[in-house]
Amino acid sequence: MYNIKTDDMDEEILQNLNRRLDNALDRGRKAVNDEHLSERIDELKDQAESTIRKHPLKSVAIGLLAGYIVGKIFSSEE
Repeated sequence: MYNIKTDDMDEEILQNLNRRLDNALDRGRKAVNDEHLSERIDELKDQAESTIRKHPLKSVAIGLLAGYIVGKIFSSEE
C-alpha cells in the first residue's frame, strides 16, 4: 500500500487554489480599473442608445422577443 499523507496533499491543493484565485482577482481588478475598458463600455452604451433612438419600434420588438425566448427557456413547464 501507498503511504500518502492526505493532509499535506490537501494543504498543497488549497495553497494552489488560493494562489490561482488571487491571480484571477488581481486580473479582474486590473480589468475593472483599465481606462480603455471603461471607454469602450461607454462607446458601446452610446452606440446602443443611438441605435435604439433611430429604431425604437424595432428595439421594442427585439426586447419583447428576447424576453419571450428567455421566458420559454427558463419556464418550468415541459
